[in-house]
Amino acid sequence: MKITILGAGAWGTALAISAARAARPDAQAAPAAAHDGDGAHAVLLWARDAAQADEMGRSRCNARYLPDVALPPGLAVTSDLSLALRHGEQGLFVIGTPMAGLRGMLQQLPAGAPVAWLCKGFEAGTGRLGHEVAREVCPAARVGVLSGPSFAAEVARGQPTALVAASTDEALRAQLVQAFHGETLRVYTSADPVGVEVGGAVKNVLAIATGIADGMELGLNARAALVTRGLAEMTRLGLALGAQAETFMGLSGLGDLVLTATGSLSRNRQVGLQLAEGLALPAILERLGHVAEGVYSAATVLQRAQQLGVDMPITAAVVEVLQGRLAPQQALRQLMSRESRAESLRGQ
Repeated sequence: MKITILGAGAWGTALAISAARAARPDAQAAPAAAHDGDGAHAVLLWARDAAQADEMGRSRCNARYLPDVALPPGLAVTSDLSLALRHGEQGLFVIGTPMAGLRGMLQQLPAGAPVAWLCKGFEAGTGRLGHEVAREVCPAARVGVLSGPSFAAEVARGQPTALVAASTDEALRAQLVQAFHGETLRVYTSADPVGVEVGGAVKNVLAIATGIADGMELGLNARAALVTRGLAEMTRLGLALGAQAETFMGLSGLGDLVLTATGSLSRNRQVGLQLAEGLALPAILERLGHVAEGVYSAATVLQRAQQLGVDMPITAAVVEVLQGRLAPQQALRQLMSRESRAESLRGQ
């Protein structure tokens, strides 16, 4: 299968590495070519920056994002977008840009192309999820999302990982399984892209909350409460948007939330930890050096929830802290002073 991955950040590169490992041992990739053969994928990774693409081709690694992982021989890298688009015409496109770049990439694709994206969040300004952006930009395309509890570095190193390929298009789900399911990467399928996308977007915001709580040394009880009640917020929003409740008990819901809220490699968790230390958000983001989607999507998540009449108090508290209106200690008091109520995933 011809696989074109658009975006050479950590996650796009990691998936490209994973897919290319199926290539024949004797396949040698050139910078602007990819190989296909029996049992092999022809994987082409597109980098926006020509200098980055050239350096990756020479050094056979992504020095900025995954410096310790070698690119397999079967993986080609290019900065030529027209070449990348031609390569994927008879295969599969995977968009590995941040959420802010999804719309622009979708606009570049051939009509009716099969495409999945890796980004997790709501589009700033419009408040749309990925499938809603795609419906507006390329209504004829076969679209889906690949998500789940996964740190790019572990996928690139070949450590065991499970993802979910979500689409209302059964053939596309099967194509994603064929492209990425392997010895170290297990791909499940779902017909609920709405739920998978909501889980992927909201867990980033909740990871910031959990990072703040851990940075304040509130204890393991507080962490468990935040993760559990955060899952309730995620589920309420998802149901209001038409998702299936069981999706949030799966990989892209509970699984991704637990990983991102507690894992040391989580950028969103790191933001929360440093906010608890009293650092200013601009300084945190500069130190981080990578995109933390929860920072950019928190306000949009809350706005979408308010439009639907969905109560999300943890998300609201995170937004207040990110925007400098509340200190972490004040946000904690605000949450703990809420009236008691019956526990429910669906209720307010």
